[in-house]
Amino acid sequence: MSSGNDCQPQTLTKPTFGEREAAELVDRVFGLKVSWIRSLPSYDDQNFHVRVSAEGADEYVLKITNSEDSQEPDLIEAQTQAMMFLSTEGFPSATPYLTKDGNTMSLESGGSGLGSKKYMVRLLTYLPGIPVAKITTNAQILYEIGRLAASLDKVLSEKFQHPSIKSLHRGQFIWNLANVPLLDQYIYALGQNKYCAVVEQVIEQFKGKIIPKLSSFQAC
Repeated sequence: MSSGNDCQPQTLTKPTFGEREAAELVDRVFGLKVSWIRSLPSYDDQNFHVRVSAEGADEYVLKITNSEDSQEPDLIEAQTQAMMFLSTEGFPSATPYLTKDGNTMSLESGGSGLGSKKYMVRLLTYLPGIPVAKITTNAQILYEIGRLAASLDKVLSEKFQHPSIKSLHRGQFIWNLANVPLLDQYIYALGQNKYCAVVEQVIEQFKGKIIPKLSSFQAC
């Protein structure tokens, strides 16, 4: 995901591959024939759920990283290695299918957008399930999510080592919970949504109650 410093970065950096082009990418880069493919929701990357013509009908997610982050291979490599590490530690984490050259990712051109851009491409194992946004949550489910997140953070902070691990710490990254105030510039995206006032209130409370104490919290 891009840094999010631009109010509408996805319009400039998001890949624009069609399903046929994505299927050809899987064949050319990973040596697998796609028997079924569909687009998945995404923000500024592009994701496809694919099923390949192989014994067991394996399923994967073709992840095409936005052109901005694709210029930071060390960052993507660190992310990928972290996913592989978590999988070995028993967490439900996707892992990469290697390219025909034996790499975890490949820089490729394509898409229907203007100009010639390159995108980092990975093929990740598909994890079946239901997104939390589509289920009715309760206190127990939220507790389990929090416990899993805490366990994941603990294992990563105590055991994970990688030469480019510092690339994961990006100051103005909007997906970092410490940067909630940066979301002010994205309120427009909610339009007339009934939750707009609630979101604005949460951001203001974060500024007043969390920011002054931020230095006392453990960074994730």
